[in-house]
Amino acid sequence: MIEFDEYKVRLNARKGDLESLGNALDLTGALRERAQLEEESMAEGFWNDLADSQRNQKRRKQLENKCAAFDRLKGQWEDLYTLCDMALEAGDDSLLAEVKSGLDAFEKALDSARLATLLSGPYDDSAALLTLHAGAGGTEAQDWAEMLFRMYVHWGEQRGYTVSTLDYLDGDEAGLKSAMLRIEGENAFGYLKSEMGVHRLVRISPFDASGRRHTSFAAVEVMPEISDDVDIEIRDEDLKVDTYRSGGAGGQHVNKTESAIRITHVPTGVVVACQNERSQVQNRAMAMRMLRSKLVEIKEREHLEQVSDIKGDQKAIEWGSQIRSYVFMPYTLVKDHRTGCESGNIQAVMDGGLDAFIDAYLRASATGEWAR
Repeated sequence: MIEFDEYKVRLNARKGDLESLGNALDLTGALRERAQLEEESMAEGFWNDLADSQRNQKRRKQLENKCAAFDRLKGQWEDLYTLCDMALEAGDDSLLAEVKSGLDAFEKALDSARLATLLSGPYDDSAALLTLHAGAGGTEAQDWAEMLFRMYVHWGEQRGYTVSTLDYLDGDEAGLKSAMLRIEGENAFGYLKSEMGVHRLVRISPFDASGRRHTSFAAVEVMPEISDDVDIEIRDEDLKVDTYRSGGAGGQHVNKTESAIRITHVPTGVVVACQNERSQVQNRAMAMRMLRSKLVEIKEREHLEQVSDIKGDQKAIEWGSQIRSYVFMPYTLVKDHRTGCESGNIQAVMDGGLDAFIDAYLRASATGEWAR
């Protein structure tokens, strides 16, 4: 029965973390804001402004989810503590497995919730627009870009996010040259901003008949999706709009109509493309939202003339500029060079197991303790 006493000690040790989380979430302020939003929603003419009413509902849902998530954690803690007391009083060892699994799940959920409080950026709660570019190296690099594409799709789906392909340009023989994903869910951009940079692969290439080891690179750009109400001027005369037939993994009706849209913002050279929607009008609307997101990011960095600023820490797609390395041969290891976070289970990482790397990045961002 000593195990139940040990579990009670662990629960008491995490009680302070739970209370600190409640303070960090400012639940009293959240309840006050939610009540204010509910009052606004009952005002006459509220539904006349569809955009404003949708923002109101979205914010209320976020506040409700935040409060409900904390209540669930608090309930888990109380239930586990009660279960330990009941088992000790009854001398019932049969509850041991239930308490252990419940405590492990509670601690994981608590750590995840505490990590989410580090997401305080202005766009951290936005949907993410993630773009992949294959580096030099032809088919090998293009195959690597597609592997990353699948990794991020899996990561988003595992979290219950909505993942859609906005643009996809096939590789010459395999893989992809470039692609853009839209990943929507709670704090999607806040988490995925850690992925921005150059990703390096080391493996025996399946495209090399001699079986030699190859090093390949792919670049990942991550932007928050900016809502249409953000004030930024985009003049029609500054846009070059091209239409083309959808193709690749993003094409809903490949080679049937010229519904895909490519928009070039001439003053900055920013290019966006969308081929995922069913009509040219829908693709243009999404492409304009993507363009707005990129231009807002540039504007906020006060370097409108420097388009490269939207790429954050990303450098040339080559040796020495990578943020993370994925080694398949002669050993298996994924290592993030910014935080020092490592994993030997490379298949789990490629199947979307990125949370450890994202967590390490957010903690290093908060503390300033980066790997040397």
